[in-house]
Amino acid sequence: MRNAHYVEEVRRAERALMAQVPDGSLMQRAAAGLASVCARLPGQLYGSRVVVLAGTGDNGGDALYAAALLARRGAVVTAVSTGPRAHAGGVTALLRSGGRLAERGATDLIDGADLIIDGMLGIGGRGGLREPAAALAARASAASALVVAADLPSGIDADTGEVAGAAVRADVTVTFGTWKPGLLIDPGATHAGAAELIDIGLAPYLPPASAAALQTADVAALLPRPTAETDKYRRGVLGILAGSSRFTGAANLAVGGAVRGGAGMVRLVTAEQAAAVVRQHWPEAVLTVVGDEVPAARAVQQAGQVQAWVVGPGFDTQPSSAMLLAEVLSSSLPVLVDADGITLLAANRGLLPRQAPTLITPHAGELARLLGTDRAAVEARRLKHAAQAAAELGVTVLLKGSTTVIATASGSPPVLVNSTGTGWLATAGSGDVLSGLAGALLAQGARPPEAAAVGAYLHGMAGRLAATGAAHGAAAAGTSPPLSRGAPIGAADLIDALPAAIRLAAAAAG
Repeated sequence: MRNAHYVEEVRRAERALMAQVPDGSLMQRAAAGLASVCARLPGQLYGSRVVVLAGTGDNGGDALYAAALLARRGAVVTAVSTGPRAHAGGVTALLRSGGRLAERGATDLIDGADLIIDGMLGIGGRGGLREPAAALAARASAASALVVAADLPSGIDADTGEVAGAAVRADVTVTFGTWKPGLLIDPGATHAGAAELIDIGLAPYLPPASAAALQTADVAALLPRPTAETDKYRRGVLGILAGSSRFTGAANLAVGGAVRGGAGMVRLVTAEQAAAVVRQHWPEAVLTVVGDEVPAARAVQQAGQVQAWVVGPGFDTQPSSAMLLAEVLSSSLPVLVDADGITLLAANRGLLPRQAPTLITPHAGELARLLGTDRAAVEARRLKHAAQAAAELGVTVLLKGSTTVIATASGSPPVLVNSTGTGWLATAGSGDVLSGLAGALLAQGARPPEAAAVGAYLHGMAGRLAATGAAHGAAAAGTSPPLSRGAPIGAADLIDALPAAIRLAAAAAG
């Protein structure tokens, strides 16, 4: 688990630890960790040209002390001060180690660098970078050198991941003491690149995490595993209200996600046109066709007993659909609401909150409609808006997007952030597969936060496996395919890759 803490929580922990250790110890620990990561990067350290962009605060001190360590190992190090003064102790250490402090010509230095260390702003920074830091960040981002950020890329909001203006785009971020939410949540996560945590001794002084990202071992521990005594009913029976005469594929994809997600049985309520498609692909699904023989008013009861419901993929927004949604939400069963179901919720806010477990899976536009705001605001501050919706609606929210954010009404567990996925997942029907998968986990007894987090993780991993063609090789090898490779996929490819993704996660359990 990658546990993250807000800035004020980190500051309190730092003050408590500094009261117990010699002055400067935390900075030296951070600098040693930063230098160690830099030394392990590709390329020869001895003789390499290292440029340090050093701010006036402790973050600049961390970078300067790390640069001094690199200079002792033969790197040619030059520091560029981005403020009226640089950290005095760090500058002294750098000069004593053979480095130098540039007076001018920073642009030429950046263009010729092999490695750039960003130490301009730390976790206390708010808003976009100002000059000259903004120009230096832009130049560093355009340079061919590797860019390593100390603690957090300058210009990123550590608590939210928001980028309010100019900001550094790092290849690697070396963060100290604990993860920060802004490193886990886009757009900050994208700016951070590959991130590594350095232990500086804060753990005993930190409160419970405010945000967390599940790792493979965490997912493995939460995966439902059948035993010799398990039958299809104990595996979980999922009811799905999805599909329509226009959107026939949505029902098919949701059913596929549920079947490959482990549901013991799927009962689908849908229109005849969608049912015809599902019959061809998933003959194991039990179908209730809404029409003359089974009117909408009796469809839910006619479907039979289930342990959880998924409502919404391709379901349209007709009054009959709203009636079915209301009927399902009035039950005592766990319910996942997606797509058209969320549109109906936005028009019928009185259906929430409810006493039974509820999970909604909106994208930014759908969440904006629920909250009465605009999509851009949601995308800029994903954590804030997911938590707000969870509290206002009394539900668990899985906010889809470049970073999947999961928030609960109670705030416990903390906000969960998904660490898997690929841009190739941006394809029609991908969300329908996720709703079926997460619904299957609900039917198997998972609580909404765990169903959402495990479902998002497996969905993202399936996307990587499908896009890289590694659905069999990577799972067998127990390694995740790199994000840098891949080719276009369709939503049906995710369904085919789900078993490999589950095997890959389960392998972490041994």
